[in-house]
Amino acid sequence: MTTAREEHLVELVDDGGSVLGETTVAAAHQPPGQLHRAFSVLLVDPAGRVLLQQRAAVKTRFPLRWANSCCGHPEPGQSLRTAANRRLVEELGVGPVGLTEVGVHLYFAEDPVTGRVEFEYDHVLRADFAPDQSLLPDPAEVADLRWVDPEELRADIDANPDGYAPWLVGVIDRYLLSVPATAGPTGTAGVPASAAAGLVDNAAEPPGGR
Repeated sequence: MTTAREEHLVELVDDGGSVLGETTVAAAHQPPGQLHRAFSVLLVDPAGRVLLQQRAAVKTRFPLRWANSCCGHPEPGQSLRTAANRRLVEELGVGPVGLTEVGVHLYFAEDPVTGRVEFEYDHVLRADFAPDQSLLPDPAEVADLRWVDPEELRADIDANPDGYAPWLVGVIDRYLLSVPATAGPTGTAGVPASAAAGLVDNAAEPPGGR
């Protein structure tokens, strides 16, 4: 099934993020996939928890998997912050919010159920989310929501990878590298060992708007 949103245009890029051209969302996600620009947003509450969404059953890529707060693609020439705030409104009824980029990861993933692929140059964005702000998720986009501790989430991704969208491991690793380290085993530059170990992109993994 092709939705109207899958006819939107996305930017094709090289592995350094330089623009090469454009195509539709639908075409970019057909095998073997075309590398394109995307973004992943993490909303963070005052306690340091991150908001996860369970992707709706009608999604064409990785339905019912848990993912970060919001995902999408900027249109050609559109700023990441404009695009991300648009998707936050569409998916969660939230925004606009202040967004900070905390990293980029390039990954490839194939959905074993739908046969679609993700091949993305993914900008990871975070935003603080006040506890008095409301969430109004669109049921066509979001099946469920939950707040989780990011380090507990990272451990659960390792233990139960099939429950999560394949890009989430890269998203949470970049986020953990951007926050002060906590007590306990550490890896590169004092960050949690799980995050440091996850810095290798998922290019070999058999990897929406997303």
